[in-house]
Amino acid sequence: MRIAVDAMGGDNAPREIIKGAFQAAEKISLSKVILVGDEVAIKKQIDACGCSSPKVEIKHASEVVGMDESPAMAVRRKKDSSIGRAIDLVKAGEADTVVSAGNTGAAVAASTLKLRTLEGVERPTIAVVMPTRDRPFVLTDAGANIDCSIKLLQQFAVMGSVYSKVILGQENPVVGLMSIGGEEGKGNEITKEMFNVLNNSNLNFRGNVEGSDLFRGETDVVVCDGFVGNIVLKTSESMAGAVSHWMKQEYKKNLLRKLGTMMLWGAIKHMKAKMDPQMYGGAPLLGINGGCVITHGSSRAKAIYHAIRVATDSFHHHLNEQITEEIAALNGDR
Repeated sequence: MRIAVDAMGGDNAPREIIKGAFQAAEKISLSKVILVGDEVAIKKQIDACGCSSPKVEIKHASEVVGMDESPAMAVRRKKDSSIGRAIDLVKAGEADTVVSAGNTGAAVAASTLKLRTLEGVERPTIAVVMPTRDRPFVLTDAGANIDCSIKLLQQFAVMGSVYSKVILGQENPVVGLMSIGGEEGKGNEITKEMFNVLNNSNLNFRGNVEGSDLFRGETDVVVCDGFVGNIVLKTSESMAGAVSHWMKQEYKKNLLRKLGTMMLWGAIKHMKAKMDPQMYGGAPLLGINGGCVITHGSSRAKAIYHAIRVATDSFHHHLNEQITEEIAALNGDR
């Protein structure tokens, strides 16, 4: 298993990216980790970290796609960007998957342009794993496709179900359609039409889900377009941060609360770990003819390590082959 890592992408690049990559090289069964980016900057950070591994090598790239750059423009103009060169390695068969904490749009655009989609897949989808009361669920799409047709949403549901089954271990994933109410007639015209499509599919469709249903642990795959999905994702991250802030403020108010917090510290740490987005390893770009895992721009070493773990799991479980098979069945090619 060979991983190409965009060493220059993200707010904490290259230091945290490099640290996470070396942790993965040490702890995960990998044959090679390729750090792609400015060779001088990468070597400087490797020396500063005191990192060393025979599995890690460097591939120079002279350009970086900024977080605020237009994805399409950057992919066209910056031919020697770290994300572009990392994806080139996958295309050339020198790496199996790319991991990036950089510009999400650029990662999606470059992956789609250079690697193309799997047979039968119209557009790739960003699938984000999110925690609930009992078990995590897959949110798809989380931002790759703002405007979606019925066919796209149907394919997202299938790919999300395959991911839930193969990677998260849900034998018969429960699929829900994101809407403004649980009743069949709720939502816009596309949501109403999509309800009928999913209701007549072979998927384990439970019906519409609304915001208040998301974290109950009753749904394994939540389907929506990228506009709604990205809002859900960012709102959830913000809320988790606010709750953590409120808890810290409250337990510092007096000695009794501090003592109570000490007694509950084990439970609090466990709860924080369940809410920590870095533990879920970023978001796979499902439907790409290769592998791409996109992680948060603010990712630190732990998130990069887990992103590489997710990429490795997907590769070893032959995720793409199973997606291709299910999409063929959906399209009537099987």
